[in-house]
Amino acid sequence: MIPVQGFQGKIVAVLGLGRSGRAAAVALAAGGAQPVVWDDSAVARDAAHDAGLDLRDLTKPGAFAGVACLIVSPGIPHLYPAPNPVIAAAWDADVPVDNDIGLFFRSFATADWDSFDIQPRVIAVTGSNGKSTTAALIHHILVENGRPAQLAGNIGRGVLDIEPAHDGEVVVLELSSYQTDLARSMTPDVAVFTNLSPDHLDRHAGLGGYFAAKRRLFAEGGPDRAVIGVDEAEGRYIANQLIEGAGDDRVIRVSSGQKLAGQGWSVFARKGFLSEHRKGRQVGSIDLRSIGGLPGAHNHQNACAAYAACRTLGLGPKGIEAAMQSYPGLPHRSQLVGKKDGVTFVNDSKATNVESAAQALQAFPTIRWICGGLQKEGGLGGLLPHLGSVVKAYVIGREAADFARQLSGAEAEVCGTMDVAVARAAADAQPGEVVLLAPAAASFDQYDSFEARGDDFIRQAKVALG
Repeated sequence: MIPVQGFQGKIVAVLGLGRSGRAAAVALAAGGAQPVVWDDSAVARDAAHDAGLDLRDLTKPGAFAGVACLIVSPGIPHLYPAPNPVIAAAWDADVPVDNDIGLFFRSFATADWDSFDIQPRVIAVTGSNGKSTTAALIHHILVENGRPAQLAGNIGRGVLDIEPAHDGEVVVLELSSYQTDLARSMTPDVAVFTNLSPDHLDRHAGLGGYFAAKRRLFAEGGPDRAVIGVDEAEGRYIANQLIEGAGDDRVIRVSSGQKLAGQGWSVFARKGFLSEHRKGRQVGSIDLRSIGGLPGAHNHQNACAAYAACRTLGLGPKGIEAAMQSYPGLPHRSQLVGKKDGVTFVNDSKATNVESAAQALQAFPTIRWICGGLQKEGGLGGLLPHLGSVVKAYVIGREAADFARQLSGAEAEVCGTMDVAVARAAADAQPGEVVLLAPAAASFDQYDSFEARGDDFIRQAKVALG
């Protein structure tokens, strides 16, 4: 646990008692604060009471009397589509609002660091797609190269639930827009931006607000090094905002599919080969084609970002390459489930939007595609240019018929449920084809989470695999 600093003897309110809220309350108490907690759910309140936490109904008038700060869980809207009433009450009472990410950055460094030979470091990863894989891959590379490391944030453990840093340790954080949007302090040593595509638009009042939330990681305090995916205009904008001129190697540009030129520091992948360039010449390269845990151009972008982040810490190309070879991949993200009679089953349930599904469709040459679910804003038009590898789509979800109608140019069968879709795809599949779950939609019409949807696919695939 990271005891929270700066609130000793003060009352701090915590709104939302999920993983991050509970951890924040415990960490505040460990640092000498007096946390008072609230959640709209009676079940969550009862669990907090049983754990010894002090409940306070933050919805009542006067609830913020004597409160020094309000800590908000990431799932609670603080501005759009409308401010949560408790947050609005905190504003009216002039009570600062923060989240567990802000608490982490103000509390991570301690006086113990004065005795360390190597100062601990924080690498923070954000972006629309690939941030989980990039963060997990960085962590894997560090561990495989003998560097102590912890993985936390939107993946792994909550940021305040990790252990205090050891000499030379690296903490790798995956941060969502919900987390970066509200944190009052963000000072990573290395910040990574993977890419940007439309997502969570209602929460951020459009694409501009969504991008602004991501950009805060690079504007609040400023990292010593920045690894920036420049395949979209937003990434190029961030990179330009950070540099002092040509050749500024504090910024490492990353791309998948285009060669990056210039005198600066860049890492890019083309046709399955990663290349690192500095001052106009190549200084490192990796053949990514044989790395089973990183299939497809989108994962090659993740590999470039992870490679660049690890290079900023002094790791050599050969050590990074060896670690990548043993990277197993993450569940529900281009996850190899099994093979039978030349047919491969791949679970990419995390492909919950059009852009991530389009990337998955470009990773394999011949696909039996299982898709569908709760459609996101904007429709499926962005997928249509990427259906060339799809032999047939097998559509699930409550909106399956409408989803199938939008897939113009591709054969589509309305299956409704996962068991039907997997059985039909497996029966139709020929040697050399991939049965791919890449839904391009949220899961909540049929499942509690994308993980539950992916687990169902795995169960049905194992039936097909025998």
